[in-house]
Amino acid sequence: MASEARLYTFSPETREKLRKFRLGTSRAKDPQAVIYQIDKHTLEIAQADEQTYSNLQELGDELPGHSPRFVLLSYPTTLPSGRLSVPYVLIYYLPVTCNAELRMLYAGAKELMRNTAEVGKVIEMAEAEDLESVEEKLSGEQ
Repeated sequence: MASEARLYTFSPETREKLRKFRLGTSRAKDPQAVIYQIDKHTLEIAQADEQTYSNLQELGDELPGHSPRFVLLSYPTTLPSGRLSVPYVLIYYLPVTCNAELRMLYAGAKELMRNTAEVGKVIEMAEAEDLESVEEKLSGEQ
């Protein structure tokens, strides 16, 4: 067992939410995103709020300017071949203004979150405004 799997935890409810979100968004016509955070005291990774965001501007407004977050994003995009693709990615949001303790906390959990959520790609972002360029990053994916 990897050391991060012993340090960080997911409740059974959170694991079920991750699975349902992944399966439920695979055929989505609009972007779908949820925000996850780590509780500093229990080291449990859980959804930050019960909201599913379909607007990247609203999502950006909800991201704090001083604390990291994990964002699961399902983003429908049309490939150059004309085929619809719905990449499922983890956005590792790490603002430059967050303290070293939080940086280490989230850095240690990044791969565990990636594997548990079963995402295809991790995109690192330092500012909420970087969400505007997510489509370009995803179109170059395949």
